[in-house]
Amino acid sequence: MYTSIKEIVEAANKRQMPLYALMIEQEMGITKASYEEVWSKMEKNLTTMENSINRSIEGDGVFSPTGLTGGDAVKIMNYRSKGKTLSGDLMVYGVQSSIGVNEVNASLGAICATPTAGASGTIPGVLFGIKDTLNLSREDMIHFLFTSALFGMVVANNACIAGAFGGCQAEVGSASAMAAAAAVEAAGGTPQQSSEAFSTALQNLLGLVCDPVAGLVEIPCVKRNAIGTANALVAADIALADVTNVINADEVIEAMYRVGRQMPRELRETGLGGVAATPTGIAIKSRIFGDKHIPR
Repeated sequence: MYTSIKEIVEAANKRQMPLYALMIEQEMGITKASYEEVWSKMEKNLTTMENSINRSIEGDGVFSPTGLTGGDAVKIMNYRSKGKTLSGDLMVYGVQSSIGVNEVNASLGAICATPTAGASGTIPGVLFGIKDTLNLSREDMIHFLFTSALFGMVVANNACIAGAFGGCQAEVGSASAMAAAAAVEAAGGTPQQSSEAFSTALQNLLGLVCDPVAGLVEIPCVKRNAIGTANALVAADIALADVTNVINADEVIEAMYRVGRQMPRELRETGLGGVAATPTGIAIKSRIFGDKHIPR
């Protein structure tokens, strides 16, 4: 099993293999599953992502049982149709998709955790955002997911991917970095450039807290996935321009782990700090769960 980003890059260069192929090979070796079985499982993940994106823009959109989130993917789609987006249609379509997936998650619909449910919109947001520009085939899109999984595996094994353990930097931050690395490969970049994109994306979200209002994966989680998507696309472009980092990807992963350990519990998914502790956040929690659940 690959234990570092450096090891992954070196293996890809030495063996002249794409990053996604390393992940498929490793998965087959660990699980003893056939190539077809491994591929089929990842294709199912892609289908789930695609279905959730499509579901989010049907009619007026999807809404959570609490009524806190929903319908924003449709609003963004309508905004895009005017052709005057400030960030460009690729970026805004990625944002629309990322928000849409998380709205489906909040509405209790089916999503693919990438790497968690709270961060489930970031990777599909990037993937479907670049799909048309890069003319990605379905096979290319599945390759993208394998590459993102390869980088995510290193984060999960060397640091964390759970907001309760390391804050939102561990969820949306990791997802953004995974997506950035995969986007670079999809665009024809080198393994080292994928590593640089990963490092940039994770550094940009280092220290991001996990502060869900009322303890629910809605506010600010849904919109944070949009930022994760935009951050990944920018990081990928920077890397493809041959901009490098002073701090390498593996050291950034280690730093993220340390930062997560230094965060107080109030900022690690407890719903006791950050925007969850604002007057509005407390009022929402009281409305949904009652005053007995409000800390004194």
